[in-house]
Amino acid sequence: MPRMGSSLPRVLVTGATGFVGSALCARLLRDGWAVCTGVRRIGAQLPAGVQAFPVSDLNADTDWSAALAGVDAVVHCAARVHVMHEQVRDPLVDFRRVNRDGTLRLAQQAAAAGVRRFVYLSSIKVHGEATVPGRAFRADDLAAPQDAYGQSKWETEQALQALLKSLPMELVIVRPPLVYGPGVRANFAALMRWVQRGWPLPLGALDNRRSLVARENLVDLLCLCLRHPAAAGQVFLVSDGEDVSSADLVRRLARAMQCPARLWPVPQRWLEGAAAVLGKRAAVQRLCSSLQVDMEKTRLLLGWQPPLSLDQGLQQAVRALPAAAVEQSAIV
Repeated sequence: MPRMGSSLPRVLVTGATGFVGSALCARLLRDGWAVCTGVRRIGAQLPAGVQAFPVSDLNADTDWSAALAGVDAVVHCAARVHVMHEQVRDPLVDFRRVNRDGTLRLAQQAAAAGVRRFVYLSSIKVHGEATVPGRAFRADDLAAPQDAYGQSKWETEQALQALLKSLPMELVIVRPPLVYGPGVRANFAALMRWVQRGWPLPLGALDNRRSLVARENLVDLLCLCLRHPAAAGQVFLVSDGEDVSSADLVRRLARAMQCPARLWPVPQRWLEGAAAVLGKRAAVQRLCSSLQVDMEKTRLLLGWQPPLSLDQGLQQAVRALPAAAVEQSAIV
């Protein structure tokens, strides 16, 4: 609900130039929200209609006061994401500075400004890197982060919950798995291009199960979390509602591209052995392992269903493939 005297509800979206944030802003504008964001430089490319306020880098000293004026809700998407070739000596220090300390600063200022709801985009990495067969992660599972990025996200969740325990601002936490969609970059974009170019992929013998979430599905849930009364104080997991093996994902992508899927049935232990020799153990483990998400709580408490099926989401991503750039950083 908008504040007294305002005509539209007003939301601050951080990370509005990013993969998720840009799509979220566009959707919120269509839904009738007044949308604002903070940017490090004026002139940053934003969806038309988004009001931008200059802010410094995300840390414990960032001043959000101008951007928070008159804001009813915040969706915090900005973060330092994990990278494949980390250059700093202790990544956890930088992750904490941006993801934990910067988020806590924003939440403190948002609560002081009278913001009513704070939606935090976390990560499934709070739970860990893999699931055992037949046992998907659930929102109430114990946290078990295994890298600096996941650890920083978990510490941020804890800090937010402690801060807001005695304050009137409502907190909602959403933990997505890998997010894909039009313009996706990094590993998923690389996989699409390999399939498109007809490169043989040694994944045909894999029988793992992984949950993914189309960007449009994630954005739809974030919008619902802004307004649904039952979302307050909750943690939600999200996915497309269908889990696939790495081999089947290649087949689905190939079908969307109307090209053949070229898969070699290489035993998993051979893949892992080669990865160890080449220094690619973590990347291959992600391809080979299972990571499943149980979003029954999200369905039951919010009445939410993903608007797109997995195949529809892949088709959207494939249609935008010529504009997608492959970079050396990860998405989730």
